[in-house]
Amino acid sequence: MSQTKQLLDALQWRYATKIFDVTKKIPADVWSALEKSLVLTPTSYGLQPYQFLIVQDAAKRAALLPNSWNQKQVVDCSHFVVFTARTEMTEADVDKLISRAVAIRKLPTAEALGPYRHMMLGDVVNGPRGKAAHEWASRQCYIALGNLMTCAAILGVDACPMEGINPPEYDKILGLAGSGYKTVVACALGYRSADDKYASMAKIRYETAELVKIV
Repeated sequence: MSQTKQLLDALQWRYATKIFDVTKKIPADVWSALEKSLVLTPTSYGLQPYQFLIVQDAAKRAALLPNSWNQKQVVDCSHFVVFTARTEMTEADVDKLISRAVAIRKLPTAEALGPYRHMMLGDVVNGPRGKAAHEWASRQCYIALGNLMTCAAILGVDACPMEGINPPEYDKILGLAGSGYKTVVACALGYRSADDKYASMAKIRYETAELVKIV
């Protein structure tokens, strides 16, 4: 099978899973790869202004359920991911990335990255996007969400993105007060149940020519 066919078949196969098989769990090696796909997600400036909370505690999931429109995916899926975004960006956040870059790329000093540091500070800390840092960071979460779902499909893992949640209540249940992060969106992952009627339904998409324009 060609790589292009494999990709398109996986995307055609995936859907927003409504009923998960509670008896099937994602194998450890597969989950490790999906975690790594989150870490490898591209972000603006490479700042990674988020944290991914893998909620496996049954009591916490039960508490999240009524704050998720009682969508059973929360408690029935194998792995439940809550995407949280930074509430503000600071000079320390920029310097943390610079220090990481120096260490990983074995640079002699951080001075070579001075212009890059200045640019980031002028934008996401002191500039226009700095005034809407949580909104900016939330958009980075959605890049990670899309990356996770695509990678899951390729690996034959079902997923359901969930915006139907109450973020402030999630924050309380997950103890995010004072952490510098707030809940944005969630995603349930696992394996579809044979009882999920939506698995066999045809996708409803507009024609490519209507959505893709060459300019």
